[in-house]
Amino acid sequence: MSTVDLTGQVALVTGGAGGIGTAVVRRLAKLGAQVAVLDLNAAGAQRIASATGGIAIAGDVTDPETMPAAVEQVERELGRLDIVHLNAGIGGGQAGVDALDVQRYRKLVGVNVDHVVYGLCAAVPALRRQGGGKIVITSSLAGLAAMPADPLYTLTKHAVVGYVRAAGKALAADGIVVAALCPGFVDTLLLGAAKEEFDAVEFPLLTPSDIADALQAVLAQGEPGEAWIIQPGGQASAYRFCGVPGVGGGQLPPDVVLGRV
Repeated sequence: MSTVDLTGQVALVTGGAGGIGTAVVRRLAKLGAQVAVLDLNAAGAQRIASATGGIAIAGDVTDPETMPAAVEQVERELGRLDIVHLNAGIGGGQAGVDALDVQRYRKLVGVNVDHVVYGLCAAVPALRRQGGGKIVITSSLAGLAAMPADPLYTLTKHAVVGYVRAAGKALAADGIVVAALCPGFVDTLLLGAAKEEFDAVEFPLLTPSDIADALQAVLAQGEPGEAWIIQPGGQASAYRFCGVPGVGGGQLPPDVVLGRV
């Protein structure tokens, strides 16, 4: 596993009161960072923060005011911000494509997409004040491949990967590395009833600790705009995007700046 010393650094983790978020908070604290734990579950955030020597922030990440307020609190109470893990996410739970539950859809987009945009926008000025930093966003393998069982979840996670690829290149000159984690199925409460189905066929699941391992690797060696694949039994690695056909039969590079080729 890649080693990284985070002594003296400050991190902010959304969705930090359970599952992947809690594993990441514990890992960052073990590596030396002070961690702010943001979660809608105020009691859970306080419990994890108390156990890791950090601070708790209660908030709804779909509210556009939550992330700016959280970043301001982190800088005020902990003095700086170096690492942000935008991890909060939910499942879509809508298998069909023609019977839209608008309320559930808006919540899904609010947590999985809007929160990422709000979080990145709020964090960038703080990281610039430190001369750079890392923003790691939890996407999914559904951000790289279609998941027909949940098309709307697939939509949100593809959006995250696209945003990371573009924002990562745009912010690289500021010394800010933006990258995505794209895990397969992880053994957390997000699986819901599907957990029994996976267990029945002995389908291998990732653990939250596996995701913390991957995040540690990204902090140590991740490059701007990368999407890291995480699968059971293997080491996390950056996905290799293909180019697209260009004019005259050539091929555009995977991260072409449109209009500036």
